[in-house]
Amino acid sequence: MSMGVNLNSQGSELGTMSDINVTPMVDIMLVLLVIFMVTAPLLTQGVDVNLPSTHASPLTSKQEPLIITVTQNGKTYIEKSEQTTTQLIEKVAAIRKNNPEVPVFVKGDQRTPYGSVMLVMSQLQQAGVDRIGLVTEPPAQ
Repeated sequence: MSMGVNLNSQGSELGTMSDINVTPMVDIMLVLLVIFMVTAPLLTQGVDVNLPSTHASPLTSKQEPLIITVTQNGKTYIEKSEQTTTQLIEKVAAIRKNNPEVPVFVKGDQRTPYGSVMLVMSQLQQAGVDRIGLVTEPPAQ
């Protein structure tokens, strides 16, 4: 006679658990939510300027654009780093060499002299940029 455990016809005495444990998934989702809430304000690009208002419709693009900012006093920035004329031409040319289809937008304060914006656009042309978008804000309603 052997000493064994009697198993029912199902294969085990306890049966199998078929419920999904969602607690780990909820924990992960809450951690991701907190991470996105903290990092979202840090994703703003460029330098703050007072943009002019227009009724133009927004452009849609699948690529992240390169933002060139011209401040009221004529200083030029790529994203948030200030650039001299030579640096601007060199850096934009290098970026365009790696990604020739990257959209380039110029963002200028509404009090920026027209000549400063035209100078930056000329420098971008020297860097090989043949299409430039100008950034504006929709008018307040």
